Amino acid sequence: MRILAIGDVIGKPGRQALTRLLPLIKEEHGVDFTIVNAENSAGGIGVTPETATDLWNAGADVLTTGNHVWAYKEILPVLDGNSAIIRPYNYPPGVSGRGYLIKDGVMVVNLIGRTFMTNYDCPFRSMDALLEQVKERPPVIIVDFHAEATSEKNALGRYLDGRVSAVLGTHTHVGTIDTGVLNGGTAYVTDIGMTGPMDSVIGDDPENVIKRFLTILPYRLSAGKGRVVFNAVLVDVDESSGKARRIERIQRETE
Repeated sequence: MRILAIGDVIGKPGRQALTRLLPLIKEEHGVDFTIVNAENSAGGIGVTPETATDLWNAGADVLTTGNHVWAYKEILPVLDGNSAIIRPYNYPPGVSGRGYLIKDGVMVVNLIGRTFMTNYDCPFRSMDALLEQVKERPPVIIVDFHAEATSEKNALGRYLDGRVSAVLGTHTHVGTIDTGVLNGGTAYVTDIGMTGPMDSVIGDDPENVIKRFLTILPYRLSAGKGRVVFNAVLVDVDESSGKARRIERIQRETE
């Protein structure tokens, strides 16, 4: 099975690039299943029902999210419905939505990190509990780990090595060069990167980001403009064992 995972989609530029490039890449690489991180798809922060629909229409099978998923309250009924969108599993009980789903023979799990972020439930123990709880699960399990610290991401990859097919980092929007298959057969990358404007600061218009750093005042951020980078990883997984055979980075640029 060939699984394509796409980094955080940033605003309208990211959605347009995804619509333009994803069908071509899926055909070129024979992709069977596509996961897209959607948490910044609405204006650079958050996700709405409309932007989620754009991503599904572009070819996403499952949408993952992160800490910005709550930016628009309109998404809450979608999270609570049957749509193929998930939020981090290790939020406290009672939060809208679900943290994993099983679709087309793939279990997709969304986790969020704690280091330099906030006091979520432990992603390590939460994943242990989930694997114990879900007895009837497919061999292919993909984890989107939405976290800040590279050490926390790397540690979770090692912790889950041999128990899941892939641990794929999101959130920092800067793709890393450490794609590889760990000793136990789990594909890993610290961060996939983003699908968003290149002339930006992690997808946002540079001017107000720089003002924030200079003044420490909360200037409103918006998605950048110009050429867009498309960051993704392609994971080949043995469907019977759930072990990853290989992982490779895919990067494209478009107007």
